[in-house]
Amino acid sequence: MKTISVFTGAGGLDLGLEAAGFEPALCIEIDPDARATLAANRPRWKLSEPGDLLAASPEAFLKQAGLTRGEAALIVAGPECQPFSHAARWASNGARGLTDPRAHALEPLLKLMEVSLPRGVLLENVYGLVRPDHLGAIGYLKHRINQINQRNGTHYMISEFRLNCADYGVPQVRRRAFIAIDREGGVLEPPEPTHTREEYVTAWDAIGDVEASESLEELEPTGKWAALLATIPEGKNYLWHTARGGGVELFGWRTRYWSFLLKLAKHKPSWTITANPGPAMGPFHWDSRRLSTAETLRLQAFPDRYEIVGSFRSQRRQIGNATPPLLSEVVARHIAYHWFSRKITGRPAYFVKSKGTCPPPANRYPIPRKYLGLVGSYDPHPGATLGPGAVRSDANSTPATKSEAARTTL
Repeated sequence: MKTISVFTGAGGLDLGLEAAGFEPALCIEIDPDARATLAANRPRWKLSEPGDLLAASPEAFLKQAGLTRGEAALIVAGPECQPFSHAARWASNGARGLTDPRAHALEPLLKLMEVSLPRGVLLENVYGLVRPDHLGAIGYLKHRINQINQRNGTHYMISEFRLNCADYGVPQVRRRAFIAIDREGGVLEPPEPTHTREEYVTAWDAIGDVEASESLEELEPTGKWAALLATIPEGKNYLWHTARGGGVELFGWRTRYWSFLLKLAKHKPSWTITANPGPAMGPFHWDSRRLSTAETLRLQAFPDRYEIVGSFRSQRRQIGNATPPLLSEVVARHIAYHWFSRKITGRPAYFVKSKGTCPPPANRYPIPRKYLGLVGSYDPHPGATLGPGAVRSDANSTPATKSEAARTTL
């Protein structure tokens, strides 16, 4: 079952597919560190030349894959998520959906699909990919798939579903959207969860026995708020130091990103591992330090022997952008059964074992003196779509002041 992989990255999506019996005939990836990662771990996977999807014709890529039209089992892709990310909606440039230049690669991906006509297409991304409004891509994809069907006499049908990685044994709460497109017109239901909340794999299960290759100095948090991290309990974030938390009041309620000073709890799955965290953005280790490369790999359900090439920052980006191979394997088994009549039984290759009872929470420390001058009374965030920078929704909208925003309904 040959696949063409697009935006392969570090290979998380493809590792899971490989474990379910699929094999990449070609990997299209532009990032040099990610290409080096693929070459180091899967030298038999062919890397495209060029690596840029926009720099060659779909016919050229199909030829490199050694496949003819209609022969590929799947095109699999994890396009850039920032244009559709909920978190990006808080950033200055926002989540702009299909108006974002980074979303333009969807069109050459669809052209590759029309040239190769695979049995199916599998796209993985953040929840925002399937938003029904202008910030999602699902409406555009349905329109283009209809055009492909009309021109080629195919019956491609889109199925979409949203999965929480923790429901499938990944030691991480990470919500992802999948779009499965079947040439035979079938509707693919989501795979059944394998774990209940009571059975979730925890951060302790994943990294309790990991020894970091980096030194403790390399993993020390940096920035203005670094020394505050040790005052926050496991599983909590900056909200601990608000009027509704248990610490001292240093911030307004919900006035920061959720991941601000966010720490893992041993007895729960990790929070989402992100690709480009700022110095104060977690999740951090319960020992009040940054997570090591080996730990982030474990929390993403990668195998220990997998080598990520590049600087610490590049490694974190590659791992954070990856699909957890275990989740990919579950979805790939599901597709193998429903589209290719291949039933795979037994424990998944990337299954994460439980380590049993975890130790008690790590110690907390008093507030450092340098923060005591910040103790005071802080207003909470006024609510969704309100606050500094909010704008009125009428045609003559202008930025609201901080006081106006608190009473303006959008």
